[in-house]
This record gives sequence, structure tokens and C-alpha cells, in this order.
Amino acid sequence: MSEAIVQAIDLTKEFQRGQTKVTALQSVNLTVNRGEFVALMGPSGSGKSTLLHMTAGMDQPTQGRLIVMGEEPANMGERDLARWRNNHLGFVFQAFNLLPVLTALENVELPLKLTELSRARRRENATTALKLVGLDDRLDHFPRQLSGGQEQRVAIARAIVTDPDVILADEPTGNLDAASAREVLQLLRRLNREFGKTIIMVTHDPHSAEAASRVIHLDKGRFVEAAKV
Repeated sequence: MSEAIVQAIDLTKEFQRGQTKVTALQSVNLTVNRGEFVALMGPSGSGKSTLLHMTAGMDQPTQGRLIVMGEEPANMGERDLARWRNNHLGFVFQAFNLLPVLTALENVELPLKLTELSRARRRENATTALKLVGLDDRLDHFPRQLSGGQEQRVAIARAIVTDPDVILADEPTGNLDAASAREVLQLLRRLNREFGKTIIMVTHDPHSAEAASRVIHLDKGRFVEAAKV
């Protein structure tokens, strides 16, 4: 039997913009099982990034429930949420979000500083993660010394260094040229197929969505269709 990693149950998210109430997600029901690679597609404002952020505990639902790894992030305090997130989730941002004053190795090591690992073990794990993404020859390079594709691979190494159950990727190829985008998607596909990582990726690009095993389309906060690739 498949293990549900993410379950959204009648999930609704509303925002207040001035005098206007905006519904980002409306009565969404979704199950993502362990080992799936799901792409969330839709136009800007369709709710796909909102769903991703709620999965990471970065935002809370207005109504309904969102269960991730058997827990409800909305019910956690900040300290427990930070620990839970660090143990189970890896997040890949469109803008890389690397610290410019740190080397690639130091950027990847950052999530491990929330653990009890020794400095030597942290460095070893960070080096292993960078080797996995093909950047073991760039350990001491700063972000400004890397290409966009290399920066995103460093960001992916940072996301996987804690060996998370789920990788959440928000437009991971949005700032990349076509060749770099292909490399990043091949890497995500490898993490899914060889290492069994569950991946939920937000994208507006049909070519990027082809990397996934399931594509879910959102429009105005609702699922309009779900398709197997």
C-alpha cells in the first residue's frame, strides 16, 4: 500500500488585500504518495506556490487540513516547526537564496548547523551532497564565481544534505537557460528515481513538467485536471 506523504483535505487559503478578500486555494483535496514526483502547473496566481509554502509550514490554511509526514505544520510552534522542517523537508527556490559571503560548501553546510553533528561530519556530509550534484570541484567557490545552473545545483545540494523525505522546488528552472534547466531537471529526476525522494515541483513550463511522474494543473485556486506523464 502506498504511503501518503502529503494530504490536503478541503484545503482553503484566503488573503486580505485592502478591502478585498482573495482566495488562493479553494477546497483542494490532494494526496502525494512516497516516491512520487509531482509537478504543480498553472498561471500566476493559481495557488501553486501557496500550496507549496503551506506544505513547508511557511503559511497556514484558512480552512481545511494539510497533513505532511503525519503531522500538521499549522499546529506546530516555531521551534518544533523548524526542527520538523529541517528533519523532513528540503526547499529549492527559484532565486537560489545562497549567501554570497559563504562558499558553496559553507552554504550547503548551513542546515546541518541545526543538528548535533560535529563540524568534521557536517563538512563531510556537505561535500558528499555537492559531489552528488556534480560540484565537488567547486567546494571553495563563492556564488558569484558560479554560473546560474551551478548555483541552483548548490541550492539542491543544500536541500538534500539533511537527507529529507520530501523536496519542495518552487520554479527551480525559472532563472536558468535551457541547458542549465535540463541539468537541474535531470538531477531532480535522479534524486526521485535512484534515491526515492518525494518531489513536489511548482512550474509554469511544460518542458520542466515532463520530468515529473504526475502533473496537476491549478487555475484560480482549484484543480482543473491531473495527468500522468
